[in-house]
Amino acid sequence: MARRDDLTGKSALSGNNRSHALNATKRKWNLNLQKIKVVDETGRVMTIKVSARTLKTLKKRNQLV
Repeated sequence: MARRDDLTGKSALSGNNRSHALNATKRKWNLNLQKIKVVDETGRVMTIKVSARTLKTLKKRNQLV
């Protein structure tokens, strides 16, 4: 199961940790995924995973029930 935002398609970012000596080790920045329930056009309740940023935007635009 992918760690991906179901609405925007965003996924984790990758990069490096850097120590004081500037040694590089790989790391990932995962999304803060939250499960929410939404109602589609036919009236079915669906559970989707969205990032906290997407959830904040939905609440701001009053697009969340």
